[in-house]
Amino acid sequence: MNNVLNRNCVLINERDFDRLYELVQSPRLRATHAPMVSMLKRELTGGTVVAPASVPKDVVTMNSRVRFRDLATGERETYTLVYPEMADLELERLSVLTPLGAALLGASVGDVVECNTPGGIRRLRIEKLLYQPEAAGDFHL
Repeated sequence: MNNVLNRNCVLINERDFDRLYELVQSPRLRATHAPMVSMLKRELTGGTVVAPASVPKDVVTMNSRVRFRDLATGERETYTLVYPEMADLELERLSVLTPLGAALLGASVGDVVECNTPGGIRRLRIEKLLYQPEAAGDFHL
C-alpha cells in the first residue's frame, strides 16, 4: 500500500488489543492523557483484531522497531513502539499514547501515516520494520 492510512482499518493482534484496551480504561491515564486515550480507544474499537500468528510481517505492532521517513523534510527516524511505562525517547522508545505512536500502530510498510504535532501535521512513510515480535515468534512480549 502506498496510500495515506485509513485509521478505520487498524490491524492489531489480540494480545496487544487486550493490553491496550486495559490501558484506555485506566482512570489515571484517562485523566492525564485524555485526548490520546480517546483516539486510541477509537482505533481499537474500529480496528480488526487477529491472532498474533496471523499478523502480516509488515504491520507495526507493539514492541515493533520501525523506520520511517518524514515526507516534508526527508529525514529518517527509527523508534520502537512501546507501552507508556517503557517510553524513553533517548532510547528511541516511543509511547503508543503519543500522536506519532498512535499513528504508527497498525500501519504497514509503505503506508503514509499522518499525525498532529505541536509543529503541525506530519506525514510519514513507513519504510521498514527492523523488528516485529510476531514475525520473530516473540509472542510473549
